[in-house]
Amino acid sequence: MFDRHDRVASLVKEEVAKFIASEANTDPMITVTRVTVSPDYRNVSILITTIPDGREDDAVIWLKRHGREMRRAIMKHTNLKIIPNLDFGLDVGEKHRQHIDELINETKQKPSD
Repeated sequence: MFDRHDRVASLVKEEVAKFIASEANTDPMITVTRVTVSPDYRNVSILITTIPDGREDDAVIWLKRHGREMRRAIMKHTNLKIIPNLDFGLDVGEKHRQHIDELINETKQKPSD
């Protein structure tokens, strides 16, 4: 069972992802990886990754610039009583996971002596 915070996070993640898909340039491709909601539902942290690597700063700047429009889209497409403030950041945990996966794959491909 999901609690209300999880449902709000899922709803916001879906709406932000739709907004990004329809409005953002595909270079870099922006992926929403995690959304956390504050206990009072007034603030949401949205973590993203980009493909290709190295363009994260451009993506975060674009997201912050369009945050107000995203809030309006959330207001229009949901029935949330409180429309949260949106904060954007990079999901460094996901980057670390990808790096660990690459290292594991490299060790699997090396022939043993």
